Amino acid sequence: MDHFLYRDGQLYAEDVPVAEIAAAVGTPFYVYSTATLTRHFQLFDDALDGTDHLVCFAMKSLSNQAVIKVLADAGAGMDVVSGGEYYRAKAAGVSGDKIVFSGVGKTVDEMRMALEGGIRQFNVESEPEMVVLDRVAQSLGVVAPITVRVNPDVDAKTHAKIATGKSENKFGIPISRAREVYAMAAKMPGLKVIGIDVHIGSQLTDLAPFEAAYLKVAELTEQLRSDGHEITRLDLGGGLGIPYARSNEAPPLPSDYGALIKRTVGHLGCEIEIEPGRLISGNAGLLVSKVIYIKEGEDRQFMIIDGAMNDLIRPAMYDAYHDIDPIIESVPGAEPAKYDIVGPICESGDTFAKARVMTEVKADDLIAFRSAGAYGAVMASEYNSRPLIPEVLVNGDQFAVIRARPTYEEMIGRDTLPTWL
Repeated sequence: MDHFLYRDGQLYAEDVPVAEIAAAVGTPFYVYSTATLTRHFQLFDDALDGTDHLVCFAMKSLSNQAVIKVLADAGAGMDVVSGGEYYRAKAAGVSGDKIVFSGVGKTVDEMRMALEGGIRQFNVESEPEMVVLDRVAQSLGVVAPITVRVNPDVDAKTHAKIATGKSENKFGIPISRAREVYAMAAKMPGLKVIGIDVHIGSQLTDLAPFEAAYLKVAELTEQLRSDGHEITRLDLGGGLGIPYARSNEAPPLPSDYGALIKRTVGHLGCEIEIEPGRLISGNAGLLVSKVIYIKEGEDRQFMIIDGAMNDLIRPAMYDAYHDIDPIIESVPGAEPAKYDIVGPICESGDTFAKARVMTEVKADDLIAFRSAGAYGAVMASEYNSRPLIPEVLVNGDQFAVIRARPTYEEMIGRDTLPTWL
C-alpha cells in the first residue's frame, strides 16, 4: 500500500497534487510519502511484537537525511554500509547504539569513526576484517561488539546481482567454518562476540529461502553456545520484496515474515534485529518526469522524457520493471497507446520500458514511475553532466524540498584546474 492515489482525475502524493510539486520544483524529481514510510516501518515493528527486537532501516535503499529522521523518530535503528552512511545517520540524530555497521570492506578510518561515535555492533564479514577491527579497538582502548556474518549457501531465488547468501557471493564466511572463526574472535581482546548475522539477498518474494537460512542460524546458535559463546542477538538481515507491477502476485506480508522468524528462531531467547530497506522505502517514492517528445520510429513510438538512467538506473542495471502512470488519470474507455519509454542520455541502455501499453500522452505531460523510493536517488549520478534531481518529502498537505537540484555552476564548481592550465 502507498499514499499516491488519484483524486478528481489527478495523482496526489498524500494530500498534495503531484502536478503542484512539479510546478514548484521542475522535473524530473523524486517525491516521498511520510505516511507510507512510517506505515511500512510499523508493519515490521508490529510483526515482531512480543519479541525483544529492533528494526534497522537499510539506509542503502534511501539515505536522505529527512527520511532517516522520519524513520528514527518512529523508532527505527539504522543499518549502514559505509562511513558516509554512518555519518548521515549520526547527523540525522540517530544514536550510535541504534546503528549496525555492515559491509565487506570496512576501512580502518570507518572502524575508528564508528568506535569513537558509538556503534551497536559491527557485522564482521571475514577473518582479515576481524583482525583489523581488533587492532583498531585496542588502539582506542575500547571493545568492539560484533556479530559474524555467516553465508548459509541458500539460493534466495532473486536477481543474480542482489543475491548475497550463496557460496559464490562475496558476503560473509561459509557457515561450515563458523565455529572456528568464532573461536578465533573469542581470543581477541578488542572484540566482544554478541551474536550471529545473516542476509541472503534482496527482493525475495518467497519465504522458503528465509526459512532455510534461519533454520541453519538456529542450529549454529546451539552449536556456538555449546562451544561457550554467549549468543544473545541474531541479525537476520532484510530482503523482503515488493510488488513492482500491479499484475504481480503480492509478496509475503511483514506479518508472515515475523511469524516465520518467531517459528524458526524465537525459542532461542535472542534479541532479533532485521534490516528491511526496499519494503519500507520502495513504494514510498515516485520518480516524476515530463514528456519531451513523442517520436515516430520505424515500427514503434518513442516516448522521450526528461528523466534518464542517471536518475533511475534500475531498469538499465537490473532490467527492472516499474509501473508508469500519467499524472492525469486516464478516461475510462480511452484508447491506449504503446511506447518505448526512453531518456535523453546518449546510451541505448537509457530505456525504461519497451512496448509499454498505457494511456496516450503528449509533449509536456507528466508521468510517474511507481515504486521508485528504493535504490533510485541513492544510485543516481551526474552522467552526461546532468545535475542530480530534487528530492521532495510530503507530509499530509505539506511538501518540502529535502535535496535541491544543483545549478550547473554548482555541479562543475567541484572541478579544479591544475596550475599549468
